[in-house]
Amino acid sequence: MKYYFTSDFHLGHSRIIKYADRPFDNVEEMNQTIINNHNNIVSPEDTVFFLGDFCFSGYDYEDKLNGKFIFIKGNHDHGSSKKAIIDRVVIDHGGKKILLIHDYNKVENKDNYDIILCGHIHAKWKVKDNFINVGVDVWDFKPHTINTILGAWYRGQN
Repeated sequence: MKYYFTSDFHLGHSRIIKYADRPFDNVEEMNQTIINNHNNIVSPEDTVFFLGDFCFSGYDYEDKLNGKFIFIKGNHDHGSSKKAIIDRVVIDHGGKKILLIHDYNKVENKDNYDIILCGHIHAKWKVKDNFINVGVDVWDFKPHTINTILGAWYRGQN
């Protein structure tokens, strides 16, 4: 079993293609690419920490995706079928205290954490200070393991 981290699929949200400058012709192509990418990596036994903005209101894609999901609430999740109630999660990995949150602007004191995984910003940046954007827009439209994600942070510190 592996653990994966990702955010901002925005499945079913046709306007996100323009807003986030995604390389898709239509929402069906975007949805299918993200679902295929996800399922090519994540097995049914894996756990996926999803850091917000899973799908657009009125749609539910979880049954099409491999893995067991832990949903962290995003700003577009209020009307979706996910009804995420978790605002943030703190994990320990290799002695690092890591905060998982959707919107990095909602972190009260970034110095309380070694690393903060977030989404929300799409392609504005991948690594900034102790923040790592795990959104699909900067991770080839697929989830990644913590080791891959932390590798980007370590490279950004040098």
